[in-house]
Amino acid sequence: MTTVLIVDDQPLQRMGFRMLLESSPETTVVGEAAHGAEAVRRTAELRPDVVLMDIRMPGMDGIEATRRIVAAGDRSRVLVLTTFDLDEYAYGALRAGASGFLLKDARPDELLAGIRAVAAGDAVVAPAMTRRLLDAFTAHGAPREPNEDPRLAPLSQREREVLADIASGLTNSEIAAHLVLSESTVKTHVSRVLGKLGARDRVQAVIIAYDAGLARPS
Repeated sequence: MTTVLIVDDQPLQRMGFRMLLESSPETTVVGEAAHGAEAVRRTAELRPDVVLMDIRMPGMDGIEATRRIVAAGDRSRVLVLTTFDLDEYAYGALRAGASGFLLKDARPDELLAGIRAVAAGDAVVAPAMTRRLLDAFTAHGAPREPNEDPRLAPLSQREREVLADIASGLTNSEIAAHLVLSESTVKTHVSRVLGKLGARDRVQAVIIAYDAGLARPS
């Protein structure tokens, strides 16, 4: 059972999300919050598996709330859900440590699948945002050469290859086929890559790969 905290400043939105989540036998809502500061406090109290986080709220916004929740080091992961299909929001949310970004017009099955993925330690980004999000990483200046970034130093050559494939959006099975490895070996490499990078999930690993210059938008 995946526990969820709903964060949204609109009561009707919270009610709609609660009804959807409680209609699924795999999720349960443990609480609600109407703004960022309350979200940080309630996350610390309730320790939900997933915080379903709105971005634009009065006072502390969802990006700052996400940053504080992640910085606390608790088990809770953040899935940002917003009506605003804008690059700066997606970029800011993922930079702050969110494990996923979906739009509020996502289908119910997409939202439930996203919650399950984030709770399991994976990551999800709205398909419509993926291309522009990756392009955004190169808008912040020329990428460095991979050997210049100290974050990549602990990685073996094989682990760098796995990270590059992760940044290209490949699944574990696709990485296995590309590198001619078993899927179990790929899972081991992915786990080691995340550990050495200090990344919470694949989204954070992708951000590091683009920042470090190991990957570039095609």
